[in-house]
Amino acid sequence: MRAILDTVSPAAMLVEALEPIRSDPPHSAVLLDIDGTLAPIVRHATDAHVPEATRSLLIEISRRYGVVGCVSGRRASTARQIVAIGTIAYIGNHGGELLRPRATTPEVDPAVAEWTARVRDFAAHVYTSELQRIRVRSEDKDAIAAFHWRGAPDEQAAAKAVEEIARQAQEQGFVVHWGRKVLEVRPPVALDKGLGIAALLRGSPVTAAVYVGDDTTDLDAFRGLRSLKQAGTLDHAVCVAVSSDEAPPELAQEADVTVDGTDGVRGLLEALL
Repeated sequence: MRAILDTVSPAAMLVEALEPIRSDPPHSAVLLDIDGTLAPIVRHATDAHVPEATRSLLIEISRRYGVVGCVSGRRASTARQIVAIGTIAYIGNHGGELLRPRATTPEVDPAVAEWTARVRDFAAHVYTSELQRIRVRSEDKDAIAAFHWRGAPDEQAAAKAVEEIARQAQEQGFVVHWGRKVLEVRPPVALDKGLGIAALLRGSPVTAAVYVGDDTTDLDAFRGLRSLKQAGTLDHAVCVAVSSDEAPPELAQEADVTVDGTDGVRGLLEALL
């Protein structure tokens, strides 16, 4: 049996996994993370961009499929700026915001919005001149505060300083989440990509969905899709992991299929067409 499996190419496995999506585009959803999935990981988050070849494929997919959306830890409006397609949906702040196609204002979970001022006050208090000196960068995402240390001159020292931020955040009742060289300080409310996807698909005619992601937070999207399938909302849920040196091992373990980096994601988009 192993010998038979070894003869199946990754491309053939991908096409087979996507068949429930490809077979009925009007009733299918294509959902993708941005950083590390559509856009290569860069030293400074503000430099992220989606390559034009990938963006062109996504535009064509948006014309064929019932729901197309990007699911990000960034603000929904920032996610739209990076992808630069106004006719698709954006789920921002790990499910805390939903910016529908062509909308100008995101829908924000009221329970999350109530914490915005407290999160910002905390971030302003802990972001000291010493953190700036060692090149820890802060990012204001409304109800989420992020602290990045990728590319710091001494990443080990920067990571240790950020660990102190995490300790203080937990002492003050916030929730902390670790990503790829980033700490997020979040409100203590239900907040994840799976919940955002459920909100986006609610009331839609979609019966099949694929999600593509590369990081720990994308596990919530995987589990959210599978919960919708278990509930009977979806007939098919396909979870795709994007491999990289920094990808958590659980991602590939929980995925239905794996693609290799952002180039592999571009191949997936081509397969959907």
